[in-house]
Formats: sequence, structure tokens, C-alpha cells
Amino acid sequence: MKRITVFCGSQKGTKPHFAQKAAHLGKALAERNITVVYGGADLGLMGSVANGALNANGKVIGVLPEFLRTREIAHQSLTKLIIVESMHERKMKMNELSDGIIALPGGFGTLEELFEILTWVQLGLQNKPIGILNVDGYYDSLIDFIDTMIASGFLRAVDKELLIVRDSIEELLSAMDSYDLPDIKNKVEELG
Repeated sequence: MKRITVFCGSQKGTKPHFAQKAAHLGKALAERNITVVYGGADLGLMGSVANGALNANGKVIGVLPEFLRTREIAHQSLTKLIIVESMHERKMKMNELSDGIIALPGGFGTLEELFEILTWVQLGLQNKPIGILNVDGYYDSLIDFIDTMIASGFLRAVDKELLIVRDSIEELLSAMDSYDLPDIKNKVEELG
């Protein structure tokens, strides 16, 4: 992988460990010569992951909608900042630029981005590895809810395999490097 998109919060969260892990992820990607693609802001976990990569002499591409340019405070030291018109265009551009996706802790926006990309894979529109860095068990309840969706007949067990969940940066990157997309043919017909 040459570029990885990171979805994460525009806030730092309540635990200092969230921002530290985001910075460590940025550094780990830079050390592997993997360019970080992210939302373009200089605040919250977004700023932490970007600064972690930049401080390790890595490359960082930000993608920011024009209307968020002042609200999310565009990062001024990026390798490249791409300004787009809409949130949807932001996701499309971030996806286009990357070879894989990692989600860190975040709020509604992070979840929306993650689930849209997962849906694209589920529908066969893309085949990139999608990972969750489960910092301090942040995503445990979400993983449990995915099991509820499977038990309730809204997902198949194979759909859970579209998501690589790890607590460690090293383990997550290794799993993403060796990822093989599960066979998800006839997804819509089988649940329809």
C-alpha cells in the first residue's frame, strides 16, 4: 500500500491516549513510506495523525470541503491540501487517492465515512482493505452491534470479514497488507 486514508474525529476525545495513538499511526505510516490521506484539518485526532506523519518526514494529503475550510481549520503544513465542494466529494476523493482505509475513534462523521466505504465494498464497487484501530476498546460496542445485525439477518457472517479490527498498529497494518477480500457474490440476492 502506498496511501492509506484515515477517518477519525475532529475532536481529541476524553482520553489522551486517543491523540497519542493517532500520532503513532501517522508516524508508523510515514516510517513505511505510506502517504496519509485524511480530512485536511489541524484539530482533534485529524491533526494528531497528520502531525505524527509530518513529524516523521512523511507525506500527508488533506481533502477538505470548502465550507469546512475555516470551521475545521485547514492544516497549513500538509504535503498537499485538496479543496472540494461537498462531503460526498471529499469521501470520493479520499477513496480515489488511497489503497486502504483505517478508522480511528471519532463521531458521526467517522462512522458515516466508514460505513459508506464498507457498503461500497459489500456492493462490489471497490476491494480495498478496511481497518479499525480499536484504541482502548472504543469500537467494541460497534463490533457487538455488527454481530446483532448478523443474528438479525441483515448481514451475513462474511460481511463482518470485510472489516479488519485490531488493537495494535503493527498488527492492523500487517493484516491489511495480507488482506484477501472474502467472496461476497450474490450478497443482495441472498438477503433480499
